[in-house]
Amino acid sequence: MSSATPSRRGFISPRPLARMGPLLRPYASRLAIAFVFLLIAAAAGLVFPAVLRYLLDAAFEQGDRGALDRIALGLLGVFAVQGIANYIQVRLLSSSTERIIATLREQTFAHLIRLSAAFFTERRTGELTSRLSSDLALLQSLLGTWLSEFSRQILFLLGGVLMMVFTNPLLALTTLAVVPLVVGAALTFGRALRRASTGVQDRVAEAMGMADEAFGAIRTVQSFTREGEETRRFRGLLQDLVTVAVQRARTRALFFSVVGFVAFGSVAAVLWQGGVQVLAGQLTAGALVAFLFYALFVAAAVGSIATLFGHFQEAIGAATRVFELLDTEPSVQEAATTTHLTSPVQGAVSLEAVSFRYADGQPNVLHEVSLTVAPGEVVALGGRSGSGKTTIASLIPRFWDVTEGRITLDGVDVRALPLQALREAIGMVPQESVLFSGSIRENIAYANPDATDEDVMRAARAAHACEFIERLPDGWDTRVGERGVKLSGGQRQRIAIARVFLKNPAIVILDEATSSLDTESERYVEQALEELLQGRSTLIIAHRLSTVRRADRVVVIDRGRVVETGSHDELLTREDGIYARLYQIG
Repeated sequence: MSSATPSRRGFISPRPLARMGPLLRPYASRLAIAFVFLLIAAAAGLVFPAVLRYLLDAAFEQGDRGALDRIALGLLGVFAVQGIANYIQVRLLSSSTERIIATLREQTFAHLIRLSAAFFTERRTGELTSRLSSDLALLQSLLGTWLSEFSRQILFLLGGVLMMVFTNPLLALTTLAVVPLVVGAALTFGRALRRASTGVQDRVAEAMGMADEAFGAIRTVQSFTREGEETRRFRGLLQDLVTVAVQRARTRALFFSVVGFVAFGSVAAVLWQGGVQVLAGQLTAGALVAFLFYALFVAAAVGSIATLFGHFQEAIGAATRVFELLDTEPSVQEAATTTHLTSPVQGAVSLEAVSFRYADGQPNVLHEVSLTVAPGEVVALGGRSGSGKTTIASLIPRFWDVTEGRITLDGVDVRALPLQALREAIGMVPQESVLFSGSIRENIAYANPDATDEDVMRAARAAHACEFIERLPDGWDTRVGERGVKLSGGQRQRIAIARVFLKNPAIVILDEATSSLDTESERYVEQALEELLQGRSTLIIAHRLSTVRRADRVVVIDRGRVVETGSHDELLTREDGIYARLYQIG
């Protein structure tokens, strides 16, 4: 299964919220206590009309001031009990919900960050962050408010019906006649609301993804003066969002209008029928008022349940999308039974008839590539842009898996190694180093969180980075900005090299780490690389062939195949060779 495709189970699960059971289990006792106090609060609310009945009868039918005073005090007591119960219930439920959603958000992030590189080539970053924010916010509202309110309204509905039947069965029959109509409307409109809400959330994710992409490439956008075009693109996505949101609003408005008319129309019928009974002496005024309150409770409960049902459908859509992400399996899987490398790692890398394509149905980008890197050897990959050099470098740490053939490290198929052990043995310096927004110290220590300050400084010194770090106003605590934008390209590269020094891997992969630097920065980086490569197996991806002079051997890749192998000087003697032509051009 492609890592970019959610598993079938995520699409067809009829009860995605049921999968939250393991998250709810640690808070079962707190939730149970909250439900008990919810029952108490609901019971106190249902007692109110009954007490009100006796208060009105005492005042208008009996004229008993003492009874009136006692009933009024009792009513205050009922309200006090309801207030305390509501406080405890809301506090327990809200605090539990915050922890549950935080755990789910953490689990979702932890799962996403372990997915294969192929997944992130198919999804925008903004879309994924939208899932972590807006979709989980809907789930939080569901657990923290909607389910509690739904339970409360169910209690009011059932309790109100029982009290109406107890007070006056005939009026109760008139009131309940509308319930099937409301339930039918809820089911009909609820499905439409669910579809519409899913569409809204999808378009929100798409718009946020586009905005995130534009912000991430802000220099490119501004250098090509494409601010207006990006704004128009965003406006178009927002217009699609508004169109779907307006359709959802129309459905919701029609739903509420139908339910409200039916529910409160029944109240008008009850008022008329109850008034007739009062005039005939069959019902006291207090009993009629109490019944009307119960009828209003039932009508309000039905209306609230219908509303909450719509919200529930929205949350179901959000939960489905979140669990689709959690159901997505990495395309690069760790073997059930793994083989451990000998210590220390020697760093012998071998590609044996490796072929690779990025997805089923696409053509191969590598064709039976075979090459070796001996322990401590420096091998450069040369060739035209797009020939497959970077793909080879991505296959060694298993960002993707080979389609055919195999790659070995110290004689062991990399697919049989634990991913963590494999990647710990490899250090990578990309062409464009990406730093995190923290301090310089934190960025270097990212390679080893347990490193001491002395370890970090030693790595920076080896990477020739101390020269510029100590000149910065805040030194090691200088914040580098998002993706390291406050540093120059050469400074970012030296920080990236320092990270690899601190990691101390057996194998180093360089993706042309000096191709975009000025002469002075290139000199510093070259000095750092000379020290980094000593005694390490190294694979250099050479976009500029002048950088391969340090290589012991050059492997030329053309259209995904190995076409030439030899030293730099040997390949230059082949006047009709690809390497010689590219060297003269470059």
